[in-house]
Amino acid sequence: MLKEYKSIVNVSGPLMLVEGVEGVKYEELVEIRLEVGSVRSGRVLEVEGDQALVQVFEGTSGIDPRNTRVRFLGRGARMYLSEDILGKVFTGLGRPMTENDRIIAEKSLDINGSPINPFARDYPDEFIQTGISSIDGLNTLVRGQKLPIFSGSGLPHNKMAAQIARQSTVLGKKEEFAVVFVAIGITFEESQYFINDLRATGAINRSVIILNLADDPAIERIATPRVGLTCAEYLAFEKDMHVLVILTDMTNYCEALKEVSAARKEIPGRRGYPGYLYTDLATIYERAGRIKNKKGSITQIPILTMPEDDKTHPIPDLTGYITEGQIILSRSLHKKKLSPPVDVLPSLSRLKDKGIGEGKTREDHADTFNQLYASYARGKEVQELAVILGEAALTEMDKVYFKFAEEFENRYISQGEYENRTIEETLDLGWELLSVFPRGELKRIRDEYLDKYLEKYMEKEEGQK
Repeated sequence: MLKEYKSIVNVSGPLMLVEGVEGVKYEELVEIRLEVGSVRSGRVLEVEGDQALVQVFEGTSGIDPRNTRVRFLGRGARMYLSEDILGKVFTGLGRPMTENDRIIAEKSLDINGSPINPFARDYPDEFIQTGISSIDGLNTLVRGQKLPIFSGSGLPHNKMAAQIARQSTVLGKKEEFAVVFVAIGITFEESQYFINDLRATGAINRSVIILNLADDPAIERIATPRVGLTCAEYLAFEKDMHVLVILTDMTNYCEALKEVSAARKEIPGRRGYPGYLYTDLATIYERAGRIKNKKGSITQIPILTMPEDDKTHPIPDLTGYITEGQIILSRSLHKKKLSPPVDVLPSLSRLKDKGIGEGKTREDHADTFNQLYASYARGKEVQELAVILGEAALTEMDKVYFKFAEEFENRYISQGEYENRTIEETLDLGWELLSVFPRGELKRIRDEYLDKYLEKYMEKEEGQK
């Protein structure tokens, strides 16, 4: 029989202090029974002597310290799991969203997980196709990688997230692939968009959706990504699936962390965020990867909105240190009606070289990527020059680069929301765009690939003329 306490001595924000406790542990779950009969839940944030600081998930409004009873449950937050979680929707605390989302559990796991031993990690080196050219062709996603999307308020990162969830697949051998979609602090309309989109396309059958809505308690947001990652670990390392975890929006998670830190009266760090923000984010991001002798893998795409589009803000700044690159969405490209508005020049996938090439994508992938990047960079420089000096000051070759940059943005970067390009289509499109240059300008591509691919597109263009 669990002991009940009626010794709440202080209530502040989402926190309450209970004294006279015995045998209470950090991260232990708490049941709070109010005088009116309703029950709330919480967890232990801190234990000092016979005092326990409890974080209340549903908030502390209406709690009367004299008539509220507290029980410590002797266990941490757990997620109940079986393969039936695929196709289901759960709350931010891992509870079924509706009666139809209930499952018969096979086991339960602590949502805080355990860190992967670095020695047991396997190196990410296999390609994941998202169907989006600006990712597959230029910032390739590799199985086991952490590749965040840096966005801004009002940019279409949610549409891009839904497209990735819908289209992502593992090429080659027939292997089971699943998506864990974790939405943190989003609106009801956004949540319905994600659910309806995945249902309409049938992608929900291989997906697990964890939803924390904007009107849910902010404290719940701290548990939400951990619930999603616990589902991913179960599917990857116990059911041998390749799992893609999409986390949106990590900025809402960090704001919730800031709120709890302020309630605990901790000394703030940069811009009011707690000093342990880096460590806390690492406990989430480092739960991605591959493990030796295990067939499954976890790949992460965290999405975050940069306050005021500031890349030096603590959230994108610290995220960039922990993860292996970033995909940056551009407001200027969005204003040009390009979608997804991926700014490929500052974007980077540090592991792209490990997931491309013969046997993975195609032998010409690395060379065409380098040439496309270099040509687009020069094209953007020429466009800036034309603004200052006028187009009349451009050489004939400058004009070719100017036109190439426009075509590259309109045809390669921009694509339909439901347009799913294979890696072959993306690579072929790259060659088609590069065929406007004389062979001497394509210095980053080996002759053998120029002979094999370029001539084909030049002949095609001549035939069209």
